[in-house]
Amino acid sequence: MRVMSLKFKQLLEKIAREKAPGPAPTFSALHLLHALELVAAKPIGRAKLSEELKVGEGAARTIITRLKEAGLISTSKAGCSLTARGRKLWDEYRKIITKEIKIEKCELLSAKYNIAILVKNCGHKVETGIEQRDAAVKIGAKGAITIVFKDGHLIVPGVSNDFLRDYPDAAKQIIRLMHPEENDVIIISGADAPNVAKQGITAAAWTLLDDC
Repeated sequence: MRVMSLKFKQLLEKIAREKAPGPAPTFSALHLLHALELVAAKPIGRAKLSEELKVGEGAARTIITRLKEAGLISTSKAGCSLTARGRKLWDEYRKIITKEIKIEKCELLSAKYNIAILVKNCGHKVETGIEQRDAAVKIGAKGAITIVFKDGHLIVPGVSNDFLRDYPDAAKQIIRLMHPEENDVIIISGADAPNVAKQGITAAAWTLLDDC
């Protein structure tokens, strides 16, 4: 498979769609993305991958097989590791999704766990923020707030033209921890379980990555 000619999002969605004998896969492109994130941090075995992804060992085995066939990971006794090709793609992805942080309770979300993510130079792709919210809710999160840094201000399309004025606590956290620049997007997603908050924020950011 020639993977480097494909965009990152297209590639993972292609891998997730591939048909194979037996039952339909119980994972999505977002599971593949999380798997690459885990493998990028350190070598990881199938059992641990299954635990972290919240999928069965059979699904974890299929994920490993497909990523390996795509040339993105290699396997050894130490576990799964990124190949040079996989590392290059992952590094390109991290140039776009540059920061992900836990934040304190956000005024706009009534969730126990809240995560903010920074998507570089994608403000022009945001319309109303509904697409990001719906993607997070579909995963099980309580919602998502999409914030754009435009003309030196944080704005929430359709909600606030001055996020710092209207929601000072959340805005100050974002500015202090994320240091947004012109046309950057910050998405905040929350849930009552940390893994669901993580999945929700990833799904929301995924909607902006069509050109990655």
